[in-house]
Amino acid sequence: MKTVIEVSHLRKTYGVTVAVEDISFAVQQGEIFGIVGPNGAGKTTAVESIMGLRKPDSGTVRVLGLDPQAEADDLRQRLGIQLQEANLPDYLKVWEALDLFAAFYRRTVPWEPLLEQWGLADKRNTSFKNLSGGQKQRLFIALALLNDPEVVFLDELTTGLDPQARRATWEMVSAIRDQGKTVILVTHFMDEAEELADRVAIIDQGRLVALDTPQALIEGLQAGSSVRFSGVNGFNADLLRDVEGVTAVARVNQHIIVHGNGPLLARVAVALAQHDITPTDLHVEQANLEDVFLALTGRKIRE
Repeated sequence: MKTVIEVSHLRKTYGVTVAVEDISFAVQQGEIFGIVGPNGAGKTTAVESIMGLRKPDSGTVRVLGLDPQAEADDLRQRLGIQLQEANLPDYLKVWEALDLFAAFYRRTVPWEPLLEQWGLADKRNTSFKNLSGGQKQRLFIALALLNDPEVVFLDELTTGLDPQARRATWEMVSAIRDQGKTVILVTHFMDEAEELADRVAIIDQGRLVALDTPQALIEGLQAGSSVRFSGVNGFNADLLRDVEGVTAVARVNQHIIVHGNGPLLARVAVALAQHDITPTDLHVEQANLEDVFLALTGRKIRE
């Protein structure tokens, strides 16, 4: 497959703060490439450096064979970009936004079909401030597709959306890829990356800690399984860290999650019984990308 993005030893700092430290990867044409990690991990800085919005301190970046700094004008004509902090004037109508953004490009596709494609036809005369969260995201996607881009960047696209709107947005992202475009999906939602991405780069504290398909990350890193149960008042869950096969213990809301390998459920049940604890909701959960992150970093992604 053709390589459309090449990043080599990318580094970016802000004063004494290192946002991105020696990141390298390549993105292939036609894939959804997920970049995941907690807030502040350096994801957005890395992507903005790739798009040419920030100048790296060192390293090289090539997008569609172009240097994002030296050939920024030519490159942006070929990219579709939806940024995390995207916004529009409150009283700008949907059709006016599309018409305005079309003037920014040398070549565009007709924007009227985009209204139909992204479910905005009946909102064409609606002001931006009166759109729902999901409708605003669909508008941002339509704006990012006006120039028929080869590569589309979507940064934290579903933050703040309700579950139904998130699922609908996921379908739209898949539809973009189905049009033959390459999608760079930046998110801190591991379930989103696991659902959509062909490959996932996990970034933590400015470094690339893993890169592979979601399934390969889950299997190859041996994240194992996890056991979940409701926390019991007075019970110190850290005592389970000494149980054979346990790799990590975390408390999420009112639940305790024990990660590990082997016959984990039986071992945890025995350990709890030794403390006269028999939770009725003790059960095994399959490993997922968030478990991989925990295995790599020792912490939950939302900590």
